[in-house]
Amino acid sequence: MKALDPQRALALAAQTFDIEARALLVLKERVQRDDAFARAVRLMLNCRGRVVVMGMGKSGHVGRKIAATLASTGTPAMFVHPAEAGHGDLGMVTAGDVVLALSNSGESDELNLILPVLKRLQVPLVAMTGRAESALGRHAEVVLDSAVEAEACPLNLAPTASTTAQMAFGDALAVALLDARGFKEEDFARSHPGGALGRKLLVLVGDLMRAGDAVPRVGPQADFNTLLREMTGKGLGFTAIVDEAGHAQGIFTDGDLRRLIERGVDLRSLIAADVMHPNPKRVREDELAVEAADLMEQHRITSVLVVDEQQRVVGALNSNDLMRAKVI
Repeated sequence: MKALDPQRALALAAQTFDIEARALLVLKERVQRDDAFARAVRLMLNCRGRVVVMGMGKSGHVGRKIAATLASTGTPAMFVHPAEAGHGDLGMVTAGDVVLALSNSGESDELNLILPVLKRLQVPLVAMTGRAESALGRHAEVVLDSAVEAEACPLNLAPTASTTAQMAFGDALAVALLDARGFKEEDFARSHPGGALGRKLLVLVGDLMRAGDAVPRVGPQADFNTLLREMTGKGLGFTAIVDEAGHAQGIFTDGDLRRLIERGVDLRSLIAADVMHPNPKRVREDELAVEAADLMEQHRITSVLVVDEQQRVVGALNSNDLMRAKVI
């Protein structure tokens, strides 16, 4: 193994970027010259089943990513390995599906073996290939020409520019389809419940709030000792003051307690109504948790009361609950 020449490595990196960038610009111009791309999108949009993506080798790796991108942006899709399809997995493909097959050469033996079966099933075939005249291209209803002038590999052997073109083609299909479907942020969140956007757009206050006996609350006439026991016993750093029907009248926090002590107030003579802050900040249980987080940040508080439609206290939420759920 020869010693690394940093300047040569940098030059090859720049050359790779240039070659792959040119390949994408050529692809952009080519797509605009005919209606193949629009026909492929229409086939997938009108598909009653799933888009079944296939490909061998590096095309297979790209195909898996394309299937995942389609599925997460509103187009039901899955990847089926062509070699496994020839040994039983072709049963996953139904008459209502559309097959998107990737092969730079268009002559993959594993793909060619199943092309006649797809034809008998009357499954529309979209080919993404660098050779439209190949066996794959001839069998396809629509050919997406992903040919590149050269690979970025100095030997012009390893799939590099060609797989970049395939990846970009797949992204373009996904973007066109999500737009045609009217796919919105909320739809994306439902496909990504574990992601940051999913947590922001799907998690409700009611999913995270403390409820029932875990919510500290006392009546307005409760003496100070009762109020203090309720607040410290529930461990939220505050207690709600509610009327007999459960409506929020006020709130008392550990910060309020410190300020009373600093002023030297005789706490034994006080009741909850004397020390509460009226009209406490509150959120509905059916609001998004991220809205509760915004309310806390806006007012520089760490807890809010949760109320129902009748403004009765049904829960409590603090910043620790939001952090544990990774909403903030």
